[in-house]
Amino acid sequence: MKPLIQQLAIVSGKGGTGKTSIAASLAKLAKKRIAVDCDVDASNMPIILPHTIIEEIPFFGEKKAFITEQCRGCGDCVIYCRFNAIKDFYTVEPMLCEGCAVCAMMCPHEAINMVDHQSGTLVVAQADSQPFLFAKMGIGEGNSGKLVTELRQKAKSIADEQDYDVIIIDGPPGIGCPVIASITGTSHVLIVTEPTIAGIHDLERIIQLTQHFRIQASVCINKCDISEQNTTLITDICNKYHIPIIGLIPYDKDFVKAQIAGKTVVEYSSGTAAKEIIKLWDTMQSILHAALIQNQND
Repeated sequence: MKPLIQQLAIVSGKGGTGKTSIAASLAKLAKKRIAVDCDVDASNMPIILPHTIIEEIPFFGEKKAFITEQCRGCGDCVIYCRFNAIKDFYTVEPMLCEGCAVCAMMCPHEAINMVDHQSGTLVVAQADSQPFLFAKMGIGEGNSGKLVTELRQKAKSIADEQDYDVIIIDGPPGIGCPVIASITGTSHVLIVTEPTIAGIHDLERIIQLTQHFRIQASVCINKCDISEQNTTLITDICNKYHIPIIGLIPYDKDFVKAQIAGKTVVEYSSGTAAKEIIKLWDTMQSILHAALIQNQND
């Protein structure tokens, strides 16, 4: 019987908590894994995971209006377009078109078609001789949640074909559609937070999101020593929601130095932060193993 694929999503309620640095470090420590950067609007994991691109797949997130030669210049499309996307000589500005298709429906001459529009690229690469997937979203483009879903489906397909049993997902910050697409159906969610007012506020929101979808979660406090009072508040919130804290990583300038060097913290440094991340991965492996046994029993 083929083993179940364990999917670990690393998320944060806010940006700047060190989520990507920790996610990349866990991917570096894993012996056999697929790494996926699902922060498609600002993909940063490729900066610290040296990689070789294998394939680039165009992503068509939505349709845009295109005015054909049948246009008679009546101007109805200009009147009905609420985004001012139709310019002189009746051409459509793709950056402004929202794909609502009102112009196509209202054109009396059926001169407007809704055509596929490439809004990003899905990238399949190799990092440390293992699969690494990320994406490039076009400037101002939408449907990033759909692109996240396609990324995860591609990773799952590779895992099935090549017998990988762990997928490590670096999710986007926040609690919106791309985050939901990143955590839905995962085995476990690791929430990376920091002891700041914004970190505390957004931690509670992301915990509520995971509990809404009934996904097991744990918390890692990065820069845990910059405010003892706020770290205590985070501990109280985790106790309130019965969420375990499995990582306490102190503030360490090696995070920045490692980024500048294009490396993960665990390969750049042997300092306290790197050691705590190694402990975090050991704990996470035990959690994923327990979840696997539970799923097999179910």
